Amino acid sequence: MPELNLEPQHLCASADLKECEGSVTFDVLEFGRVASAFAVRFDNQALGYLNRCAHVPAEMDWQPGEFWDQDRRFIICAVHGALYDPPNGLCVMGPCRGKKLIPVRLEEKGGQVYWYPDDQFQPVF
Repeated sequence: MPELNLEPQHLCASADLKECEGSVTFDVLEFGRVASAFAVRFDNQALGYLNRCAHVPAEMDWQPGEFWDQDRRFIICAVHGALYDPPNGLCVMGPCRGKKLIPVRLEEKGGQVYWYPDDQFQPVF
């Protein structure tokens, strides 16, 4: 069985994540398959999620890297308008109400954002 790479992976400069504006997208290996993920900033915190709706396994951005609703309060799924609460990924409105987005662990250090691989997500090389 191959050894897991659990070293932090550099994602971007902290300044690249603007409060409730845009995102930084990146790929991860989810159980050996490439999957899209994204990072956003909400309430001055960097948050990461797999780019997959909790209702239907489809990517959610309505334009590449755009996940915010019109009021920039919720993460929205472009497929059917489900709204997710940014701090916890909980669906608060839509067909998947009560379900959650799959988190990707992020951490900020020294003005940089890193994501942390685990037994589910590994870096794409």
